[in-house]
Amino acid sequence: MAYKSDIEIAREAQKRPIQEIGEKIGISSDDLLPYGHDKAKVSQKFINSVQDREDGKLILVTAINPTPAGEGKTTTTVGLGDGLNRIGKNAMVCIREASLGPNFGMKGGAAGGGYAQVVPMEEMNLHFTGDFHAITSAHSLLSAMIDNHIYWGNELEIDTRRVVWRRVVDMNDRALRQITASLGGVSNGFPREAGFDITVASEVMAILCLAKDLEDLQKRLGDMIVAYRRDRSPVFARDIKADGAMTVLLKDAMQPNLVQTLENNPAFVHGGPFANIAHGCNSVIATTTALKLTDYVVTEAGFGADLGAEKFLNIKCRKAGLSPSAVVLVATIRAMKMNGGVAKADLGPENVDAVKEGCANLGRHIENLKSFGVPVIVAINHFVTDTDAEVQAVKDYVETQGSEAIVSQHWEFGGKGAEDLARRVAEVADSGVSAFAPIYPDEMSLADKIQTICKRIYRADEALMDKKIRDQLHKWEEQGYGNLPVCMAKTQYSFSTDPNLRGAPVGHSVPVREVRLSAGAGFIVAVCGEIMTMPGLPRKPAAESIMLNADGEIEGLF
Repeated sequence: MAYKSDIEIAREAQKRPIQEIGEKIGISSDDLLPYGHDKAKVSQKFINSVQDREDGKLILVTAINPTPAGEGKTTTTVGLGDGLNRIGKNAMVCIREASLGPNFGMKGGAAGGGYAQVVPMEEMNLHFTGDFHAITSAHSLLSAMIDNHIYWGNELEIDTRRVVWRRVVDMNDRALRQITASLGGVSNGFPREAGFDITVASEVMAILCLAKDLEDLQKRLGDMIVAYRRDRSPVFARDIKADGAMTVLLKDAMQPNLVQTLENNPAFVHGGPFANIAHGCNSVIATTTALKLTDYVVTEAGFGADLGAEKFLNIKCRKAGLSPSAVVLVATIRAMKMNGGVAKADLGPENVDAVKEGCANLGRHIENLKSFGVPVIVAINHFVTDTDAEVQAVKDYVETQGSEAIVSQHWEFGGKGAEDLARRVAEVADSGVSAFAPIYPDEMSLADKIQTICKRIYRADEALMDKKIRDQLHKWEEQGYGNLPVCMAKTQYSFSTDPNLRGAPVGHSVPVREVRLSAGAGFIVAVCGEIMTMPGLPRKPAAESIMLNADGEIEGLF
């Protein structure tokens, strides 16, 4: 049987005017700022007006470590949201915006898949409402103002060897990782080493996704450390006087974007920090607003639960005062086989033994999530090649872990295929059994926070930190940053820092290569192993297959 591509399904969507979608959740057309007919921003005035309402139930969707076989976390998030609405619940989804880098690289878009998608798919995966461009522009403005300040006399006495503010672009471009800036003579400034990160790794992105309003946004932007003087004292963005203009550039980007699923249910798509090099969650303002508008909010955290869910629970929930009522852990039979040692080319035939072997990865994620005090339901994202025996093997294994696995066929059937999952998730969320708590307290030392995550979540023997890194952490504690949570920058493919080590490895160590202070966002970044804050394109990037067809429609996006 031939299945339609995601973009073909999205193109056939029977979309409703965005004003109708807003009305479903009580947002009048006066409070929507439309971008065309099928997407709109929600006004800050409206957001302020609903703050005294009671919160709905928050449901987190996360996954096992990603494999080339695919897991379908966003697809499950959207399918579960549609499923909840189908069984009579008032629900909406909150997901991240897509970065152009992965879109044209290897990962593809971030709008779901099959019959569980958010639309308009093409716009969402490309420029959308311009949020990422605004973030890139605000970041670039600060970069320009730093170098301009140095050029015009350097009143702040910035040590040009210690400018820590890198530049950004929303594209995978390895050639820009390390550059030399200001070459070409006196009129171009003072030559120095610099480099680019991808926009989704920018601290401005993290701040936009953690700020609760424009006032909080400007304060956080001003708190960013951009350089150091010769005496090692920090220079802040507010010292450069960039925070006001940056806030102006981000004014509209701060407002959540309202769109719809294929089944015309509401969705907020807002913000998009990477989960392996940032905190991997959609914006706090979108999530907290959604909780005021519906009874159930389904949101996702990027990559596997060791990254996305850990950061969602330890950073986003801690900072925003959120508490999830249930966690859905997504797995596929195909991914279980890959974790069990089967090559991607050999995933077709039934292999129950490999499924059982690969379940160790799933089991560890269940155990880790439960350590936060949250109830866990496993969603088996169904593929047409899955056999009954393979599915039963996963169900039996999950039962031994004190949880339950439910098959969901949302990719093939939309919300109808997710009804069983939706019923169970609603039941668990309504039961009030969640006793959520982060796994480390604010007052724990920064080094111990890193060790706690490495030992309890990654099951490493230790985090390896040399004296230089420990001294840096201690200095930040002396400067008043000791209470911040830690954001681990690590490969998404393994519990370890070796992307090829699948399953549930033990006996490994986590080398911390460097630590960065994101004083505005409010966390310390620990860069582990060979993680890159500027990804490169693969040998055959997706961009090679993206084009306009004879009818002027986009082909090749996925």
